[in-house]
Amino acid sequence: MNSPEAQKTIQKKVVIAACFGTFLEWYDFLTFASLATYFSILFFPSDDPVAALLASLGTFGVGMIVRPLGAALFGSLGDRHGRRTIFLVTIVLMGVSTVLVGLLPTYEQVGLLAPALLLILRMLQGLSVGGEIGGAAVYLTEHAPEGKRGLYTSVLQLMGPLGMMASTLQIVTLQYLLSDADFKAWGWRIPFLLSALLLAISIRSRMNLHESPVFSHLRQKNALAKAPLRDCFRDRHTLGRMALLFFCVSAGGSLLFFSAQVYTSVFLKTVVMLPAAQAGGLVMISTLALFPATLFCGWLSDRIGRRPVLLAGLISGTVAIFPVFQGLLHYGTLPTPDLMMITLLLLILVIPLACITGPQTATLPELFPARTRYTAVALPHNLSAGWIGGMSPLMVTWLGVHYGSPLAGLWYPTGLLIVASLVGVFFLPEVRNRPLDQ
Repeated sequence: MNSPEAQKTIQKKVVIAACFGTFLEWYDFLTFASLATYFSILFFPSDDPVAALLASLGTFGVGMIVRPLGAALFGSLGDRHGRRTIFLVTIVLMGVSTVLVGLLPTYEQVGLLAPALLLILRMLQGLSVGGEIGGAAVYLTEHAPEGKRGLYTSVLQLMGPLGMMASTLQIVTLQYLLSDADFKAWGWRIPFLLSALLLAISIRSRMNLHESPVFSHLRQKNALAKAPLRDCFRDRHTLGRMALLFFCVSAGGSLLFFSAQVYTSVFLKTVVMLPAAQAGGLVMISTLALFPATLFCGWLSDRIGRRPVLLAGLISGTVAIFPVFQGLLHYGTLPTPDLMMITLLLLILVIPLACITGPQTATLPELFPARTRYTAVALPHNLSAGWIGGMSPLMVTWLGVHYGSPLAGLWYPTGLLIVASLVGVFFLPEVRNRPLDQ
């Protein structure tokens, strides 16, 4: 039995390894997305219809299709063979595939082989993200101390924004230091090649970890699931919780993150017509505010429960979206834009988002039985992120164009948040004190 001091040391190592690995996953994934315009030039020439088809598949299909496949694959393996093993596999898969992107020949050098290889690597990235998100949540929660799961696991939610910020900062710095010609010729490869260093650190941190105590207990009792995916769909209780996660907890997080952190930047630049640097700076302030707000909401969920904090986020987010964006349009189009009010409005949207991100990581594993937990968390969470969150840019844009109003597109996140709120009010249980070894 570990001493309290030794247990705290183990928990700190788990938090660091989980967070650093998840940071790398999102840094890699978002670097790829940020450089999409360069890939279209270097790998998908428009005069080749086959290459154009590959580009279309890579842009619109792979992220949405492959992430749930990765969740089903790695979730099932994680429930059968251990959290730690798959936790290590997903980070290696993401890191290696990302480094290889930086070494790829272009279409001009090898023809159709270049976009085909790029598409394969993109699929591997999607597979690894599908397994990493659920795995990190389960592994970290199963190591977290009783009564502090919300606070401990809320740190993981910060790695997405942090990875996004690091990726953006690095690319902007390189574009500033290099000429356009040099960045297009070889500079775009640098962020991918630097992943090798981050990968080495991540592997080292995860190699030193032990198996989850919950999984070790299941193994000792010979109670491991032989077919976790099948068991999830055969058990009505688990299947109902998966539907709850899909429509409520995960959907709410995806929709609010898109509304508060992604679409605000697009809206300020394309509708309000603020300079890109100014719009990006204002959104960055709200991103920085999200960090302490998420930690606070994670801590709060340990005190008053997951359900009230999550419902507060869903309901307040539903109510806030339209007034906030109407305010952004009003104060941003004044003869002299009121930057103080714009900042305040952006910070208002951070509050409901933090109410979701704070308790979300702990809530996901707490909803499910230990023997099928990895699969039951990873699959609906990634399906929701892909089908609901992933469709947000397309649906918001289409609704805005179709109805001729820049605010019309907001009915997509608002309408689905109404559904998520209703599902939460009637079906979301309180799971704060649920034993994780059951």
